[in-house]
Amino acid sequence: MSASPIRILGVDPGLRNTGWGIIDAQGSRLVFVASGCLRTDTNSPMGERLRRLLEGLGEVIAAFSPQEAAVEETFVNRDPQSALKLGQARGIALAAPALAGLAIEEYAANLVKKTVVGNGHADKAQVAMMVRVLLPASFAASKDAADALAVAICHAQHREALSRARRA
Repeated sequence: MSASPIRILGVDPGLRNTGWGIIDAQGSRLVFVASGCLRTDTNSPMGERLRRLLEGLGEVIAAFSPQEAAVEETFVNRDPQSALKLGQARGIALAAPALAGLAIEEYAANLVKKTVVGNGHADKAQVAMMVRVLLPASFAASKDAADALAVAICHAQHREALSRARRA
């Protein structure tokens, strides 16, 4: 077990709602710290919406001082315009922790679900339920916040293996 816990920021990017979750991980022990959701006004110009996400994630990072970040890779099977907008929000989700100097990992949604639920095709309700089981003190107010906590849990479970693989 490591000497001190590692604080992890998990991010579930979205242009309308970006979920975030903070956990402390020490070995296999996980502790809920905080979670929330950054919301943007769909009637606002794109630049304003992206600024809101960048500033909001910056505030979360400043308030909780995570050491590492994990961002969910997005999967969109709708129209190209939706994919582009989601990609811009995802860029912000990567840029905010990068600007703060955090190490960042990205995880596919299926891997997050498989790690947390045991099923790579689990639905949001199953993910939220398992987040509550794994982090009993959590009180994620939205599905996006629960998804972000799931991303942080996934990173906590995979970070040592990733570190070993990089050293090899």
